[in-house]
Amino acid sequence: MNRVSNIRNIQTLNEKELVSGAAGDYTKSWHRQYKDSAWIHINGLSYDLTEGDIIAVFSQYGEVVNINLVRDLKTGKSKGFCFLCYQDQRSTILAVDNLNGITLCKRIIKVDHVENYKVPKYKESLDSETRKVMEKGCAPEPIKLSAKEIERLQREENERHKSVVRKCAEVLPFDLDSVDPDLLKTMKKIKKREKKEAKREEKLRKLEKRLADAEVNKGDPDMVDHWSSKRVKLDKIVGEKDLYNSNPNFMFNKEKKLAPPPPTHNVRPDFEKADWRDVELFKIVREQDKMVHGEKTHKWKESEAFIPKRLAK
Repeated sequence: MNRVSNIRNIQTLNEKELVSGAAGDYTKSWHRQYKDSAWIHINGLSYDLTEGDIIAVFSQYGEVVNINLVRDLKTGKSKGFCFLCYQDQRSTILAVDNLNGITLCKRIIKVDHVENYKVPKYKESLDSETRKVMEKGCAPEPIKLSAKEIERLQREENERHKSVVRKCAEVLPFDLDSVDPDLLKTMKKIKKREKKEAKREEKLRKLEKRLADAEVNKGDPDMVDHWSSKRVKLDKIVGEKDLYNSNPNFMFNKEKKLAPPPPTHNVRPDFEKADWRDVELFKIVREQDKMVHGEKTHKWKESEAFIPKRLAK
């Protein structure tokens, strides 16, 4: 299928979307098939166009990060088609919808999606610039500043703000109309920032003064009830479980409840749940404990089976 037929097919798809009302719904659009690829194919280009010319045209719909203009390996001339990659995949939709079928340098170009872009293999005859573009792309690299450069830029920014304030202070009292509106906005922002800094410094100054007065008057008898004289440094971090009657710093004027002492004799078992062996063992041990402590022993009755009254007669 030739280039013109492909252009008409893409335009027909866009017209059907407009008629069906699915143009604004991305889930129903035919572009959704290429949601995982940010590459587009451009065909029908003029042989005089370079990579920079193509980027200048297609960058109006997004940031271009890579381009592969196919050239003849021997002569280096363009073959009239290229592959272009955007930073955002949504830019490919805008490029296909708006640039497909336009006339560029007296030639009709075709712009279509690329579902699976294959990275070209490197050739030994490639020059260093082409190899660099194929490896790293053509997107601008982020600027990395050192700590010293950041401090220098901040100082320059502060000096610029101060100069703007001086200019505004010189001009405002005499002629308000001659002042640049950008200077007025900058001056207002600087004044607001200065007010905030002044309030913050005033709060810090008051806090330091209050702490200093508390330290000085800590031993004064007139300051006995002052909050600073009742401060207690905790030896460890207090948790939620230690807030009530377990930490001496949080007793709330209440005596600490001590646990009862452990029993010195054999503990009485639960006769309803205990086995008969446990009961007999308890009786023997209990009598021995009483004899050791000099207490009066108890004569246990022999165990009797339960017999109903109507059968006992």
